[in-house]
Amino acid sequence: MTDHHHLSHGEKLVEIDDVELCFETFGNPADPAILLIDGATASMLWWEAELCEQIARGDRFVIRYDNRDTGRSTSYPPGRPGYVFTDLAGDALGILDALDVERAHIVCRSMSGGIGLIIGVDHPDRVESLTFVSTSTGQDGLPAPSAELASGVPADPDPADSGAVVDFVVASAKACSGGSPYFDETAARTLVERDVARTRDIASTLVNHYAMAFEGSSRDFAYIDAPTLVVHGDHDPVFPLPHGHALCDAIPGSTLLVLEGAGHDLPKPLWDVFVPALLQHTRGGRR
Repeated sequence: MTDHHHLSHGEKLVEIDDVELCFETFGNPADPAILLIDGATASMLWWEAELCEQIARGDRFVIRYDNRDTGRSTSYPPGRPGYVFTDLAGDALGILDALDVERAHIVCRSMSGGIGLIIGVDHPDRVESLTFVSTSTGQDGLPAPSAELASGVPADPDPADSGAVVDFVVASAKACSGGSPYFDETAARTLVERDVARTRDIASTLVNHYAMAFEGSSRDFAYIDAPTLVVHGDHDPVFPLPHGHALCDAIPGSTLLVLEGAGHDLPKPLWDVFVPALLQHTRGGRR
């Protein structure tokens, strides 16, 4: 484990077709690349810099970025996202192209599990391995989100009132933690304040991922042939744990890591479980 090259290289903007995407890298570009893709409404900040550095210290080149309509990346009018799900998968590959990364270890959280599915099935040559965090196959018969989740999320805020937006996002994050003993409200508020301050159009962030068309997510997880790790919290109120088991069952040869005490998030006290597992999983790549 080397410790001399793990720091961030700073945020950069790259234009891919007509879309501007903000990304940040950590570590040595000569090391195996790990691309972190976050879920609905979440900018790259939700892959905390400290977590990215911890992974990079394991001799990995870590890339995080703002999906469209989050953070500093291109945004569209609220309720009218000018893209569909497969476009977001194209953005992920565009980031790899911009960094001259031929193949990466792809880590997808929550909604972006669909991005990992599209890339894994349609562009297997770009994938060394896949990791799905807090996501789902979306198949029928799996448990619905917990009742506590709905009661914990406040009414939608006025996007013009940044204080109300911060309170809303923090309350949503707390609800998504599923009552996890590890939820740190102070740290969450600090992150959310920074996130809201750097976001191009928070009104679009709050709604557009839910408004886009999910065409293309009809692909089947059974066709993924990259080494796959499924990571799921046993307190997840959004996709209760059976979703993680179903995803692992659907992907041939995949492995399930259950994070005890985690909700829909990756709480800091569990990084010492998650990071070694991710480093182990990304050691080899395809045989």
